Amino acid sequence: MERHGSLRRAGLALAAGALVLAGCGTSADGKDGKDAKTGAAASAPASATASAGASAQASAAPLKPGEVRVGGEVGKPYTLTLADLRKLPQSSAPVKFTSAKGDQEHTYAGVPLYEVLKTAEPRFDQSKKNGQLRGVVAATGGGDYRAVFAWAELDPGFAKSQILLAVSEDGVPFDDAAGPRLVVPQDTKGGRYVSELNQLWVGVVDPVVDGVK
Repeated sequence: MERHGSLRRAGLALAAGALVLAGCGTSADGKDGKDAKTGAAASAPASATASAGASAQASAAPLKPGEVRVGGEVGKPYTLTLADLRKLPQSSAPVKFTSAKGDQEHTYAGVPLYEVLKTAEPRFDQSKKNGQLRGVVAATGGGDYRAVFAWAELDPGFAKSQILLAVSEDGVPFDDAAGPRLVVPQDTKGGRYVSELNQLWVGVVDPVVDGVK
């Protein structure tokens, strides 16, 4: 009797499993299920979840040496390299600043940071007056070094000085594996000259200021 009872319980478990698979729109052989009456493909929220998961994994994929991920609250996140930057119109900036190594004086060539971030289509609230002035940019470099900028510091509509993603220093190109260097001509100290840059994040301060986060 005990053996028959075990077999009966196993049969019920198998039946329950089949019902779960049917409810998910997937048959026992792993193929997409069909609606029994219409023959149309069943709704598959699980597929949408899997797709979203794949996108999240792709955006979090490890970066190769020299790559810079541009993301955050933007419409078109993307990844760029020094080779990509060299193909764009270049600007130059002579700078002077102090650092742990003493006084520095160099001439950098590169691409305005504004142009690079504009390509990613930042999501600023256009219903707010000068909504872009709520924007911030976080630049991350090697060793988890990070510096933050207000959007107005790099937007030529508000700032006189251009922040650059530099591809060379004093005419000497940076190594591709090292990536670009952030250059901030208006700064008198080199703290925001982020080297080995690997991430540019764009966002707005509203969630923090308004207590949402």
